Amino acid sequence: MRFGLDVPTTGAFADARKLAELAAEAEAAGWDGFFVWDVLLSETNVVDPWIALTAIALRTTRMQIGVLVAPLARHRPWLVARRLANLDHLSQGRIVCAVGIGYQERDFTAFSESGEPIIRAKRLDESLTILDRLWREDQVSFSGEYFTLNDVTLLPKPIQSPRIPIWVSGGWPNRAPFRRAARWDGACLQSHHRERREPLSLADFREIYDYVKSQRSQQLAGAPFEFIMSGETSLDQQQGIEQVRPFAEAGATWWVEEGLGFSFEEFRQRILAGPPRW
Repeated sequence: MRFGLDVPTTGAFADARKLAELAAEAEAAGWDGFFVWDVLLSETNVVDPWIALTAIALRTTRMQIGVLVAPLARHRPWLVARRLANLDHLSQGRIVCAVGIGYQERDFTAFSESGEPIIRAKRLDESLTILDRLWREDQVSFSGEYFTLNDVTLLPKPIQSPRIPIWVSGGWPNRAPFRRAARWDGACLQSHHRERREPLSLADFREIYDYVKSQRSQQLAGAPFEFIMSGETSLDQQQGIEQVRPFAEAGATWWVEEGLGFSFEEFRQRILAGPPRW
């Protein structure tokens, strides 16, 4: 199992220099991933994730980095493709593309765009096809319901081959995001059950794991696939290990420590304590 961090970009965290320093400390403490929020509208200061990731890439050498998650439905996919490819070069092949339909409808409706989940989901699916093709193909034409490309070439291509890994976020028991995830490279499990409003149990994880596996096509059955669990662990190393290890034994390949609700210094202390590795 690898261990990552889900790091805010708002409030006290809304400073690219501070995030880059925090990432360097996280790498030294043994974490394997450093992933930042993509927030648009907020009641407090926000740092743009692409600016933050540029600074983070320059201060780290080993950890995987990325946005967790990018609401791809409100982005222009060709611009995301270019930014992530550039960041893949800057980081020497350490970028992950984690996506979802977006956290709040207001990020869409405030700009006269549809906030309907089904519309956002359709835009997300078209965007993922466009990302995949722009990273793999020399010239791309695409005609969809929401996006059209005519003979587009984007260079450079990512360092990673055949492309940057794509993880898809979903909240259980909603099935659609996990059917989508099964077509790509990983499933990011939102930490709380959407109906019970409780942290996902080991039984929940096993149900999700089996469902995603059942949705993988025969063509993809042997390809690498990540199952990304998230939550909060204790500063007590042994307690953290006891919390996380059963998920690893059940098939989780990542544990991502959430920074929601912590002050900057509180989360920094959790980071400096290192991951619950055994």
